[in-house]
Amino acid sequence: MKIVITGGGTGGHFYPLLAVVDAILVECREQKILDPRIYYTGPNPYNPKELFDRDIIFVRIPAGKKRINPSGFAIVQNFIDIFKMGFGVCIGLVKIFMIFPDVVFAKGGFSSFPTLFAARVLGIPVVMHESDSVPGRVNLWASKFARKIAISFKESAEFFDIKKTAYTGQPIRSELLIPLKVGAYEYLNLDPNLKTISILGGSTGAKKINDIIIQTLPELVKTYQVVHQTGKANFEIVKGMAKLTLEGATNPDRYKPIDYLNMMSLRMIGGISDVIISRAGSGIFEIAAWGVPSILIPIADSNGDHQRKNAFNYLRAGGCEVIEENNLSGQILLNEIHRILTTSTLQEKMKVAAKNFSTPDAAKTIAHEVLNIALSHEI
Repeated sequence: MKIVITGGGTGGHFYPLLAVVDAILVECREQKILDPRIYYTGPNPYNPKELFDRDIIFVRIPAGKKRINPSGFAIVQNFIDIFKMGFGVCIGLVKIFMIFPDVVFAKGGFSSFPTLFAARVLGIPVVMHESDSVPGRVNLWASKFARKIAISFKESAEFFDIKKTAYTGQPIRSELLIPLKVGAYEYLNLDPNLKTISILGGSTGAKKINDIIIQTLPELVKTYQVVHQTGKANFEIVKGMAKLTLEGATNPDRYKPIDYLNMMSLRMIGGISDVIISRAGSGIFEIAAWGVPSILIPIADSNGDHQRKNAFNYLRAGGCEVIEENNLSGQILLNEIHRILTTSTLQEKMKVAAKNFSTPDAAKTIAHEVLNIALSHEI
């Protein structure tokens, strides 16, 4: 049995794919089925170690990207990427034909297009997953021929054929579902007697959020401690700016900048945070699984305005508060943090709502369907 997984080159696509792979392997062992041969296709392996640990074979297939409302240099990039996409489609047809998998599981994104195109031409069954309230262009196109469609937000069902669409929630790696508190304060060098604010900007960070946090640090560290994931590229700059900002401030050592959070660190953040500040991508679902109140600051110009819609759909569920990027200021953020952390009834309400929003069995549900289709196709 052969399975191909594919998705855009970000953690928001890559790690849910791995969550489903892990669930597939668990089900295979439970049913005493031989482990499938699994391939990951895309322009780059994203995280080679994670692929190696799961014995997933990386198959390089180039892809181009179409930028919405391009200007200046982006117009040139769009023009070049037309040829890259055409080349990728040709390479994809050859490589997918040579593998000829029993099923393709796709998360969407521009890098999945050549693989999905090949699957359509070759008649290979496709299962796809959409993480956002508003689907991306590739998933909208792929939904026309996909065998099954899984969605993270109920609100995105309107974009797909209801007969083959299921609300599963977001697949999350099983380890990440379990927050870790024991030893977390010691490992992160934090005070267990203080309330903890965590800022999660994703693997690349979030510049606007970083800038606002730096502005508010002298006030924040008077009362709270702050763990700040800056992103690797921004770490030294943010660390230097924070040092200048905190000169003469009370308790400057309460600020803990971190460039990257590995699995254990993320679980610790889930175990000790009293409030999390984040963008409104797929990280919402990890925060919900931990049952932590959050303040979401969606990207103002995300594709299809999906981050804003994600944020407000989660707000309606009761698990977060939302500050739109255009309204973001240091004082507004401070007020919102203080309101949540000083109102115990609000905190408890948000914790319960977050847990209710969480879908811990999503990866298992999707894996079961992928496996069933693969087995039926193999026969």
